[in-house]
Amino acid sequence: MYFVYLIYLIIYFYVINVSKKSLHMLQQNLYNENNRYLKWVKANYKLIVTNLDLFGILFSIIILFTTNNIIINIILSIMLIVYIVSFYQYKERRKLEQNKKPLVITARIKRLIITISILYLIPLLLSFTNIGYYSLLILATMTSLNFFMIFIAMIINTPIEKIVFMHYKNNAKRKLNSMPNLKVIGITGSYGKTSSKNILADILNVKYNTLPSPKSLNTVNGLMITINNHLSKFDDIFIAEMGAYVRGEINNLCKLVNPKYGIITSIGTAHLATFGSEENILNSKMELIEYLPSDGIGVLNKDDVKQRNYKIKNDCKILWIGIDSENVDVKGSNIKSTNKGTTFDCKFKGDDKVYHFETKLLGKHNVYNILAGLALGYEFGITPKELIRGVKMCRATEHRLELKKIGKIYQIDDAFNSNPVGAKSALDVLNMMDGTKVVVTPGMVELGDKEEELNRIFGEQISDVADFVILIGKKQTKPILEGLKNKKFTEGNIYILNDVRSAYPILNELKTNKDLYALFENDLPDTYTEGGK
Repeated sequence: MYFVYLIYLIIYFYVINVSKKSLHMLQQNLYNENNRYLKWVKANYKLIVTNLDLFGILFSIIILFTTNNIIINIILSIMLIVYIVSFYQYKERRKLEQNKKPLVITARIKRLIITISILYLIPLLLSFTNIGYYSLLILATMTSLNFFMIFIAMIINTPIEKIVFMHYKNNAKRKLNSMPNLKVIGITGSYGKTSSKNILADILNVKYNTLPSPKSLNTVNGLMITINNHLSKFDDIFIAEMGAYVRGEINNLCKLVNPKYGIITSIGTAHLATFGSEENILNSKMELIEYLPSDGIGVLNKDDVKQRNYKIKNDCKILWIGIDSENVDVKGSNIKSTNKGTTFDCKFKGDDKVYHFETKLLGKHNVYNILAGLALGYEFGITPKELIRGVKMCRATEHRLELKKIGKIYQIDDAFNSNPVGAKSALDVLNMMDGTKVVVTPGMVELGDKEEELNRIFGEQISDVADFVILIGKKQTKPILEGLKNKKFTEGNIYILNDVRSAYPILNELKTNKDLYALFENDLPDTYTEGGK
């Protein structure tokens, strides 16, 4: 029987490592919000259940029907070897994986670890009873279904998580209620939320103490963390980034922070797979504007046809921004971009003067983000002279059209995420660069039924700008490749890789007498990795 416990020990070492991957995927899929985790498991079942795992189950079953001790010991020896090999192979695969966003050991993850540990100890405890080798079969089965065991642990923890959630939610609401003079601004949209939030904060900081929600913490939990841990009595303004995957989520975020001001960045097809339709996306984002009080202010983009045509049911004040549209409250014009940044003119409604602005930020979409910040800043009593200074201070948001020099390469890092509008804008930025142009991309995701078509169009757009293309993920980028071939793009200038890190040696080896500009458009999360378990 001691031999069996040695197998138990090896299996537990294996389970510990596999559970890290399972927890990582659960966390990246927002703890199965809108069934994201289960959908990921379904899409990757061939990767997460290996043949070696299944052999462990098979050998356990054979042992149950065998009475010959010699045969049992032989099978147990084979099982031991199988799990040692499986453990080794798994460790080697993990070394090759690129964890773009590692597992964060939060309090919730720690609670899950405790629960999953208890579940996996059950077979060991059962082994001391008279059920014999059935406990080994149970453990082998649980091991092969580790991704589902993590899900079961999450379900078991649900009552605890609800209690913890309500505790921190009530703390956040009490803190906000204790600050009646705090200006709360909500920002949402299909694209550009984080960039718009950071730009607005930089502009408002010339006069006010402004706290934007950090990074991309745009869920109820993220905003609660920000309020409870970062908001202080010295803050004048709180900017809450608001993300959503389905109808009603923006409204729930509004109920938490009660914004008086709201900015809609843009309405597009991001997360179409979860929203179900473009109409749902529009109505979801506009929940922010509909929630504002009657003395609140909403900032909308008149150049966005969906925002322009939306019938607002709220009587709050609306400030319109635009570049191509007339009769707006804040209008941008005369936009000029170089690899040093962007300049543009701006006119405020009711002011005959035209003001000239300079920024290090790239792209027309960033001008829209700046105009939205100018609209609220002007409304908050910041003078045009102060606004000009604020725009000069705007910093590029990490991985969002961030231009940086790496060796001989000028990297345009737009790797945070991608969508049809943002990708086209990024290509426009690349196109204005004077040099050899390269696009490195895995394509766009979460676009529902339109994903293949939009990626094919993206490939056609790339062909009009790039000299070389590096595609990351053969299966994922197939539509982009079709788009490139549709435009007769030189096949010898196309590289297909499985890891974005492999792109750098290729970039360094490209022969060119000009400066080399490489646009890194999107970097898919680990849930989309085309690799092993």
